[in-house]
Amino acid sequence: MSTETEVQGGGAPKLKLGALTALVVGSMIGGGIFSLPQNMAAGAGAGAILIGWAITFVGMLMLAFVFQMLANRKPEVEGGVYGYARAGFGQYMGFNSAWGYWISAWIGNVSYFVVMFSALSLFVPAFGEGNTPVAIICASVLLWALHFLVLRGVHGAAFINTVTTVAKLVPLALFIVLIVFAFNIDTFNLDFWGSANLGSVIDQVKSTMLVTVWVFIGIEGASVFSSRASSMQEVGKATVLGFLLTIALLVAVSVLSLGVMTQPELAALKNPSTAYVLEKAVGPWGAKLMNIGLVISVGGALLAWTLLAAEVPYLAGKDGTMPAIFGKTNENGAPTFALWLTNGLIQLFLIITLFSSAGYLALLSLATSMILIPYLLCAGYALLVAQRGEGYAQGESKARDLIVAVVATVYGAWLIYAAGPKYLYLSMVLYAPGVLFYLWARKERGEKMFKGIEAALAAVVVVLGAIAAWQLATGALSL
Repeated sequence: MSTETEVQGGGAPKLKLGALTALVVGSMIGGGIFSLPQNMAAGAGAGAILIGWAITFVGMLMLAFVFQMLANRKPEVEGGVYGYARAGFGQYMGFNSAWGYWISAWIGNVSYFVVMFSALSLFVPAFGEGNTPVAIICASVLLWALHFLVLRGVHGAAFINTVTTVAKLVPLALFIVLIVFAFNIDTFNLDFWGSANLGSVIDQVKSTMLVTVWVFIGIEGASVFSSRASSMQEVGKATVLGFLLTIALLVAVSVLSLGVMTQPELAALKNPSTAYVLEKAVGPWGAKLMNIGLVISVGGALLAWTLLAAEVPYLAGKDGTMPAIFGKTNENGAPTFALWLTNGLIQLFLIITLFSSAGYLALLSLATSMILIPYLLCAGYALLVAQRGEGYAQGESKARDLIVAVVATVYGAWLIYAAGPKYLYLSMVLYAPGVLFYLWARKERGEKMFKGIEAALAAVVVVLGAIAAWQLATGALSL
């Protein structure tokens, strides 16, 4: 798999399959996989965990196929999650997809900084839980180092992301190999269905699904950079390859751990739980290895999400869905305004964590749910494309793509349900201010503010956002 970039027609360098796959894997594998054994075992036994992974595999594979299918059938649509939502459901829904994705991405980056320096506290106690003054100062230095790295060019940063992605896979591969040798089938089979204290199998499976909602965020990484890819076919291939590699790692880490420690033991661990699992298998050096692995993994994910967080508003600004200033680039092709605003907001929230870590964590839970709406819109667009036969040769069968799109749409709706309808409602607090940016962009282009039912949708978003904000302020509703 080539990790190089290529230049087409003397233009800007293009991302090839290796770099695109690394963006998918790098954005999905962050800190979550290192806490997966405890997260999964907290509410389910081995049998239910296996069922949960089977359901997740089918649902997320269909979503990966959706991105692959759209890359092949609609190569003219750029921007991935944002572009597909806009093409399928209009300018305002496209804007909301870009807006929600952007907010979720940069707030998620704040959590990566906190998690990274919390892990480093094993070696530097002054970092504490990752939100001490020393930790925030060091996190800020790293933030702006990444910022200026990306300003030097997206393709160069993507190459470094490829290197860090390979580096983060090494400790995870070592973990899996070592755990295989320590695996005990009797430990794995002990209370296999969790009947002793975990409730029904259905409830257990649902608890695992709540965990798997989050671990695949980033599957759209290659499609977001479709405008910078060497070909749309490679975008589709990278999405599926990245998904298959990632799910193999996730399943291995969570399931094999159940053969080293029992479900109650895993559920009682602190995170990152992989450190304690490997410590039991090989001794204290195992915990140090996994903490180092966590730092490398989160560092790589930070770079991947720095790229993703700036790319979506840049694309939306370039085509006029967001204000034109978001579409500005420097001589290296890096999205300057989008990058400065994004990292400026991350810096602000890093400072906020010094004074209100609880408030920040609540906002993180709310913002993370916002990324699920773009997923549902992409699956819905794929369904429309297949139904209409757009991009198909005469007489070409649409049956496979229709099945894929239907399953992905149902799964997308399930993800939102599993995350909690309450969060969908509360996310309106963050969607509502976006209306002002949308109107700004429409005024710049001299276009009609809303078309069809868009005005009614915007009104609903603003009203629900205002009500939810009031309820939060008065304590009538909490996160």
